[in-house]
Parts: sequence; C-alpha cells; structure tokens
Amino acid sequence: MERVRLTLDGQELQAPAGSTVMAAARAAGCYLPSLCHHPDLPPGPAGRPNLSVVYRGADSRLGGASQAAYQGCGLCLIEVEGQSEPVLACETVLTADMAVHTDSELLRQARQANLKKILADHPHACILCPLRAGCDRRTCSMGVPPEERCCDIFDHCEIRFVSEHVGIPLDTPKYTYRGRPVIQDEPLFSFDWNLCIDCTRCVRVCRDIRGIEALGFVTDKNGQITVGTKGPTLAESGCIFCGACVVVCPSGTIMDNEGKKLRDALGFVPCIDACPAGIDIPRYVRFIAEGKYSQALATVREKVPFPGVLGYVCFHPCEQDCRRGELNQPVSICRLKRFAFEHDDGSWRRLAKIKPDTGKRVALVGSGPAGLTAAYYLRKRGHAVTVFEALPQAGGMLRYGIPEFRLPRAVLEQELQDIMAIGVEIHTNVKIESLDELFAQGYDAVYLAIGAHRERTLSISGEELAGSGVEFLRRANSGELVTVGERLAVIGGGNVATDVARTARRLGAQQVSILYRRTRAEMPAYAEEVEQALEEGIKLEELVIPIGLERQGEALKLSCTRARLEPARDGGRPLPVMIPGSEFLREFDTVITAIGQEPDAPSTFQLTLGEGAVIQVDRETLQTERPGVYAGGDAVSGPASVIEAIALGRRAAQAIDRYLGGEGDIEERLVSEEPDEKSRIIQDFLDRSRSAAGCLELQRRLLGLDQLVEQGYSEEQARFEALRCLRCDIRVKLGRVPLPPQGQQQFEPLTPEVLGSIPTAEGIYRIYDEKRELVALKGVPNLREGLREQLASSVGKFFAYEEEAMYTQRESELLQ
Repeated sequence: MERVRLTLDGQELQAPAGSTVMAAARAAGCYLPSLCHHPDLPPGPAGRPNLSVVYRGADSRLGGASQAAYQGCGLCLIEVEGQSEPVLACETVLTADMAVHTDSELLRQARQANLKKILADHPHACILCPLRAGCDRRTCSMGVPPEERCCDIFDHCEIRFVSEHVGIPLDTPKYTYRGRPVIQDEPLFSFDWNLCIDCTRCVRVCRDIRGIEALGFVTDKNGQITVGTKGPTLAESGCIFCGACVVVCPSGTIMDNEGKKLRDALGFVPCIDACPAGIDIPRYVRFIAEGKYSQALATVREKVPFPGVLGYVCFHPCEQDCRRGELNQPVSICRLKRFAFEHDDGSWRRLAKIKPDTGKRVALVGSGPAGLTAAYYLRKRGHAVTVFEALPQAGGMLRYGIPEFRLPRAVLEQELQDIMAIGVEIHTNVKIESLDELFAQGYDAVYLAIGAHRERTLSISGEELAGSGVEFLRRANSGELVTVGERLAVIGGGNVATDVARTARRLGAQQVSILYRRTRAEMPAYAEEVEQALEEGIKLEELVIPIGLERQGEALKLSCTRARLEPARDGGRPLPVMIPGSEFLREFDTVITAIGQEPDAPSTFQLTLGEGAVIQVDRETLQTERPGVYAGGDAVSGPASVIEAIALGRRAAQAIDRYLGGEGDIEERLVSEEPDEKSRIIQDFLDRSRSAAGCLELQRRLLGLDQLVEQGYSEEQARFEALRCLRCDIRVKLGRVPLPPQGQQQFEPLTPEVLGSIPTAEGIYRIYDEKRELVALKGVPNLREGLREQLASSVGKFFAYEEEAMYTQRESELLQ
C-alpha cells in the first residue's frame, strides 16, 4: 500500500495514502477529541439526510427544505499549514508532506465553542459538580432536578471524558429539560431522546455496518438535524435488534433494558459465554444463513472434536441465554449445529494442522468425551497419545450411556474415526489399575477421564433387588438381551432416568413409571426428553419417595411415601419432606434406580478424593497432587453434560501441553473467511417464530432402539432459523473509541517476571488481550495471586490493577 509522509505536531510520520488525518493521528498515538467519529464507521460525518421523516416513538419529525449535510461535532478540528481555517481531522484526507497541528489556542477555543453547542442540549450538571466522585446520581445535595442529571453511564461516559479534556466553557448555558420522548416499552432497548446529541453514529452503524437503516436523520430548514427511527416502533423500522447502536452511542440515548445484557467492554456475548467450550455460535449461525454449511461446521470444529455428537445431545445452555429469547423464542442453536454436521463436505480437514512430534508420550485413561477431547488436542500439539478404555468399544457414556434413538451410532463412529485419523491410538478392553505402571512404560503424563459410572445408593431396605440405571443402559446399548417385564419403575429425575424409562419402553415394558421426589419443574432431565417420554406413554409420578423394596413371588413390592416441598435454606432446589401417614405400596416387575452417579477411581491410584468420590485436582491446572497426573470430565466434576466434559478435556490438553514444555495453545483456525456482517432486511423479523423440528411418529419410535426420534432441519428450515439470529456479537467486534489521555489505562505485560513486583494487597485487576481490549475484570483479596491464576489464560496478554480494600464493591461498580 502506498504511504505518504506528513508532519504531525513536528513529528515526521508515514501513513497509508487515502487515509484521514484522524486515522493517522490515532495510529501514531495522538489523541484528537470527537463525539461523532468512530474507528469502525466510515470516516467523516453521515452525509445528507437519508429519510424524509423520523420517529421518536409516536412523535414524528419531517425533514425540511434543507438538504444540508451533517457537519459533525466539530471537536476534531486541526490546523493544516497552508490553509487559512481549521479543518475537521475526520474528513481531511492526507496529502504528501502535509504539516498538521493538533494543539493551539485557536483550536482550543474553537473546540470549546463547538462543545458548548452540544452541552447546551445535553445534561452536564454532574460533569461540573465538585461532588461527582462516588455520587450515585439518585440523590443530589446540589439540588439538581433528576431530569437534569447525567445518566447511568456517567462513570464511563464518553461525553464526560471528552468534555473534561476539551474544557467546558464558563459561559456554557444551563441545560433545560426538553420533555422529549422516553421510550421504555420496546424489546431489549430503551430510548431517552432528551440525551441525544444527534452525532449520527447509530445511523451509520445501522446503515453502513449492518445494512439495515432502521435509524436515520432529517434536517430542518435551519440545517438542524434530528435522529430517529424509520418507523414508530423498532419492528416497523426493520430493526434486527443487534444492539450495535447501543455500543456506539456516546450519550446514553440508547440503552439495554434489564435482561440478558451484553457486557461489551468485557467481550461478552451471552451465547458464547454460556457455551462451556466457547464455540463462536454467531459465526457458524451466520454461515448457515449464507448457505455455507461446511464453513459453519469448521467454525464449530475450531473448539470441539464432536460437533455431530453435540448437534444431537448437547443440552444447549447457549439457548437459555440467547437474547432472541427475550423477543419470542431463542435461536435453535443446537439443531443448527446438527444441520451443519449433516451437510459438511469435510473441507475443514485441509486446514487442520498437527505440530511436529515432540517425543513426549501421554496416556489417557477413559474414552469418553473428556478423554477423547484431550487426546485430540494433545495429538495436534505433537505428542504421542494412547487412550486406554476398559470397555469393549470407545466412546464412554456417548456409546454406553446415551441410547441410539437420541444419538445415532454412525455419528459417533465418524467422529471417533476423525480422532484416530490424526494418530490417536485407542486400546479397548484394557483396565488401568496402576499409575506407576504407566510411567514405567515411558509415559510422560497421564490424564484420568474415567467418568462417573458407579450408581449412587438409595439407602433403603431391599435396594439390592433394584437394578442400576447406568448398568441397564450399558447392557441395552451394547446390544445385550435385556428382560424388563411388563411393569417397570425408574427412581430418579435426571437424564439417565428418562433414558432408562424410554429404553425400557422400547424393550417391551408396557407400564413404565418415573418416580421422582420433587415435581416436574425441578427435574434435572432435559425438558424435551421429559416431554418425549410422556408422549411415549411413560407416567411421571411426582412427590414420591421410595422407602423400601421387597420381593413377593415374581413381583417387587415398592413401599413409598408422598412428599411435600419446602424451601431450601441456601436458596437451591426445594427440599422434599415426607408426609406422615401417606405411605402406599406399588407392585412392579422391575425397579431401576437412577438417582445419580459418582466416579469409581481405583484405590490403587492412591489419589485424594473429594465429596462425591470425585478426584481432587488443582482447579486451574486440573493436576492431581501427583506431578504429571491430571484428571477431568465427570471424574472431577461429577455427572455433567457432554459439552462440559469436552470443555474440561480442552483445559486438560492445555495444561498437559504446558507441563510437557509446550505453550498450551490449542486454538486453531479451520475456516479463513468471515461471514458477511451486513444483515438482510427481513419482513416481520420480530415476529419470526422458532422453526420446529419434527419428531418421528410415536408408533415408529417404539419399534426399536435405533429409531431416531428428533428429526433434523431441512435446508429451508435451517436458513430460516439462522436468519432469526440477532447477530449481537457485532457489539464486541466494534472497536472502542479512544478516550482522552487521562482516561487511558497503563498496561503491564502479563508475565511471571512482572507479577513478582505486584503487591499482595486487596484490589481490582483488569486483563487485556493482545489488542489491549478488556477481556476480564475481577476483585481479589490478593492481587499477586489473583493475577498468577491468569497466567494460564491463552487470551490475556496485559494487565492493569488498582489497590482497593473494598474490592468486591469496586468490582460491582466497574462491571455496572
């Protein structure tokens, strides 16, 4: 790219030809004030009016005869040698050998004059108030009326920082409340048009970045502009509710409503944050909307080696946090993942890389999702990886715990083959009893991912007559002939309980009951699994507590009592309490318990176990008390979801790689392109309901264990559903507007050497990525130790801190 030379305040620089003085100055670290410019928006003001009428709620404003272009805030004025008047840095294009001056008395006065015009129509009493530090702006000892006080973004208000930098002229008129519309009944966002400074940032981000143009502006006959929406409501304006306008607004005019907020400064997107593996959900959903299904699958594969498995059985916590759910229903993220898997052409394999062999060997005990995930990423880091599985086939609970009517075996087999294809060795029918033997065989590290396969006990008389839910599923999923009888009871309320009940129904049981001590609302089983079980004729008996079991002839007599729920002292799930005198007797052919599992680590491992028989590990590194021995998955967390096990497998791979001398960097890029950030204007976007995926008809479901119940999306359904995404991740992709020097933060590199000089006092630390964007903020009782824990982060590169005894309160203030 051609570059031109210029002089900026006496300093000789080079900058790309065609760029503006504003861009060149900021690249050189020279701050220029502005309230209309944004680094990710097209340079210069917004141009001429784009609408003939704008709305602020029900109020409308017609454009006048004037079509004068918006001139901007006028704060970035500079002097260019050879020109008689100051010019705007945001729209002045560089020319060769241009000499620019950014600071002079003339410029200070001109900027203050323009700032005065802005503040005359914007609340600023709090900026001038000598008591502003620590003020909550709810009560005011200076007697400023509430409508004349600054808004809730005051502590990080761009207008405040810029005003303090430019200097508020003494003759700035007092703000007078105009009584403009305040709109609080829109989905997701609220508007206080009394705060708007008509900077047009929201107009430009909606038009130029998103391609929607739900916002616009008009100009009256005097050239005064008014920003507003295209229609009386956001829905009528064609808004897609992404929230980009919120993050670029400098004045607090457009704000998030209460609900699933996006903490933009922390790089927080609800669906990504809710995903334990951190899958870039908005990115793969956008690829599906564009018809790029292989790119969508590759995006998922950048974080997990089991995209297909997850597309069928993930419990999708991302959907619970999806902001679309506040409009009507969340995006069907999980089904879209399955669709991408079903339409993948395998092109991601061409970009998959394996590091050169390191000469290090790792043994992994257990071939469930945690173990295989760790194996996959450790092999990609160049280590020799061997997986030992005690059962006849690999897959752990994916194979032996999840019925085929939920997870087709062909999907699991395909993803196992992809893992083995990169060189992961899997030995089945091998039960590991000694860690010493593994190290004696030359392994440099061991990862224990043995799962949680031991059934918890009911502690009632006759319990030995009941079967184990985990064992029942293992036998059924292995193809063994399992006799269930006609009447079967399952005790429990989790996914194992529903899987047992549904499996028994397919194996011939005619009367299947799930006995649960709480109500359906408290069941930990996935709601859709419970619903499907009820459709299949399974009876749910709530508030029932078994108290004894005995055999009478061929039948089993189960003694039970009714229960009521009482609030838990810790605020958790309500506690079931037996109701005296409510005992009753039920008769079944088979009773199976499924009240939870716990790990069954051999005592010969000689490892410390915690509550629930979980293996004790360092919470950051997942290393046990024995050097080189790591543990993860259900063996550490207790029974959890597939995606949570995968996330622990990723963490283990990072920690083990560092232990073996690597950097712990398992991130990879399997698709180089990015989806289009511009959205399509969609009719009735707000009212678009979630695409329903059908289920196999009931009669066919019960024909066998291999009859897949949930059907996938058609291409039309998938693209329709993907287009429902709000694409709210744009907010964290938009760059931050540089603040004046006094508002900037001093950075330190996040290295062990630097941390040695950090005090051990209470305080707040901030973690920044390589672009110096804030990624974490936390209050801790010991700054040095808190920062040491961040050394394992692959994202954090820099940090800043402040000592603060009241660190919890300060953390809350900063997050707000």
